Amino acid sequence: MRQKLKLFVCLSVLTVLTSACSAVSSSEQNSALETYNRAVYNFNSKFNQYILKPAAKGYRAITNTYVRERVRNALSNVKEPIFAVNHLLQGEPVNSSKDIARFAINTTLGLAGTYDVAGQGWNLEKNKTTFDSTLQIWGVPDGPFFMLPFIGPSTPRAAVGLAADSALNPVYWATANDANIHDKIYYPYVAVNAVSLYEANMDVLDDLERNSVDFYATMKSAYLQSRKANTDDDQTVSYDFGMDDEEDEEE
Repeated sequence: MRQKLKLFVCLSVLTVLTSACSAVSSSEQNSALETYNRAVYNFNSKFNQYILKPAAKGYRAITNTYVRERVRNALSNVKEPIFAVNHLLQGEPVNSSKDIARFAINTTLGLAGTYDVAGQGWNLEKNKTTFDSTLQIWGVPDGPFFMLPFIGPSTPRAAVGLAADSALNPVYWATANDANIHDKIYYPYVAVNAVSLYEANMDVLDDLERNSVDFYATMKSAYLQSRKANTDDDQTVSYDFGMDDEEDEEE
């Protein structure tokens, strides 16, 4: 209960900050937090260079495409209940029921989600959505761009969405009542997610960085353009610029 209360307070504060940021002009939003953003960007770059990227390279070296595909599918399957809750909050009970059906089918017949049986054999295609998208539908403004430590590009609404989706994750709830089990399962799960995602996008990121005079500026521009395009098209907004969950491409 204490964890739930802390989460509620954090989300409430972030939501208030999002609303406050909406009152700031576009020019002020674009220039705000620049010093902070670049400092966090430099920190994230060092973390990626010395920890995440070597881990991703090692992961790629000891596995093949088939194994990595199975891991991506399993990680994607865990998120189906998150999609289900958000579809329900968005007033889409039919899509929510499909998400639940996908989770049940792929967890059982798909061997813990390593195979997308629901999509390939039952024509139940994945329909990803997030709490970020839910807030967007509810009319919550996006707010200014800022960098999150370890995570990267974000906005106040995206940060709230990420926090809420993390709290809705079945792995989090299944281990929340036992701190010892939680530390041994949830944090390794988060680490595997990060390594798998980075490995899938590593080549694209390396190429983008090599061809950028200012990689931070390029990343910021690409992220904001992606969010604007997704908003205009009324599509699901992703947290990572050009880095939608890799399993979407594989399945």
